[in-house]
Amino acid sequence: MTNKQLAKYLDEFVGAEADYPFGPDALVYKVKGKMFAILAHREGREYVTLKAKPEDGEVLCAQFDDITPGYHTNKRHWVTVYYPGDVEDGFVEDLCVRSYELVIKGLKKLERVSLGYD
Repeated sequence: MTNKQLAKYLDEFVGAEADYPFGPDALVYKVKGKMFAILAHREGREYVTLKAKPEDGEVLCAQFDDITPGYHTNKRHWVTVYYPGDVEDGFVEDLCVRSYELVIKGLKKLERVSLGYD
């Protein structure tokens, strides 16, 4: 997995928009103005930071060496996945879907419906 590959995957999400609101080093994906993924690199490794339910984040951080509490985000509601590492590419993609769906779930009904949800 690379950030380039993951960005291509995230570009396919309905209503997803990519931008660099924090500068050229962090590609942020939003849906209806709400962040669901941040792609960047640090210390020679690429990573993605994603929303997660607090209970899921705790389990993920305990199970994987390359999943940590969210880097530069609320550590209770976000996780950071470093790659390459001990997290398979398919699982990284699954975590992206979960993050996207968590954000969708928090949107107003009209916004969800406009994206094909509800």
